[in-house]
Amino acid sequence: MPETTPGTTQSDAVARRELEPADTDACERLARTLCTGGHDQVDSPEWVARARDAWEDLPLLLRREMRRFKRDSGPHGTLVIGGLPVGQAALPATPAVPGSVQRQATVPAAMLTMVACGLGEPLAYLAEKSGALVQDVVPVPGQEAFHGNAGSVPLSFHTENGFHLHPPDYVIFLCLRADHDRSAGMRIAGIRQALPRLTPASRQALFAPEFITTPPPSFSSGVTSEPDTVPRPVLSGAAEDPDIRMAQLVTAPLTPRADAALAEFGRACEATACTLRLTPGDLVIIDNRVTVHGRTAFHPRYDGADRWLQRTYVTTDLRRSRDHRPHDGHILTR
Repeated sequence: MPETTPGTTQSDAVARRELEPADTDACERLARTLCTGGHDQVDSPEWVARARDAWEDLPLLLRREMRRFKRDSGPHGTLVIGGLPVGQAALPATPAVPGSVQRQATVPAAMLTMVACGLGEPLAYLAEKSGALVQDVVPVPGQEAFHGNAGSVPLSFHTENGFHLHPPDYVIFLCLRADHDRSAGMRIAGIRQALPRLTPASRQALFAPEFITTPPPSFSSGVTSEPDTVPRPVLSGAAEDPDIRMAQLVTAPLTPRADAALAEFGRACEATACTLRLTPGDLVIIDNRVTVHGRTAFHPRYDGADRWLQRTYVTTDLRRSRDHRPHDGHILTR
């Protein structure tokens, strides 16, 4: 079950649902129908179309919970569904190379893509992980101190790709393996919990266009055009339930009041954060519009059995990024 950090209570715990064994088996059978050709390419439009159609045949519990989450992502903007199939008996060694992705269909990749199609449409960025729709989040030797998905040091709070004109609406993770010591934790903090802790002055500053967010270290330089450096607010939309665009590592305040407000927002996130200890088969859906996430430190062994998550981005409106996607595909090239 998700653990809570100081500052939260058990009643505030992240929503979690468990699939029944029969539903897990049904998911695996359906996922395997997308992995039958031996050459099924996850990034091909044809394969994504098959996954989109297959979504309709997933168990009712999974589809119902996700439908509800789409309408209201709750106080933490996060949903955990346990018991998804990951083909654990035949799982290969955890990848340990930079930029690891999944190009060929597997049971976990099929599950992630079906879920992405249920939430909206899968999305990727050419400058990150070479534009793969399903990406590995694994520790890489020599990159322990890297502030990104290849590292094993603490990862600070962030929304995904807030620097971009078209950030994802959801980020979904599927746990294939936990770390050896079961110490790695996914940390999440939602604006709906943090907002009441902000002073009126900080709220006003966070709604002002006095911040610049640059691409994170995981983005390759030179692959995309120049990043958008127009000052933007950290919070936008409804005053009582705003959206967030922020990454503690790469969001720079431009004024003294912005600096103070961003620091206060960080403290509010720390005070209300929850830590999720994931086990194989746990699916985590994060509403990237209202929730920041990060990671605790852990100690990889690089023995083929290290922590292994897979990740996919989701947009609820693929049309709005049409000018960034050649041939109406799923990869943003700039």
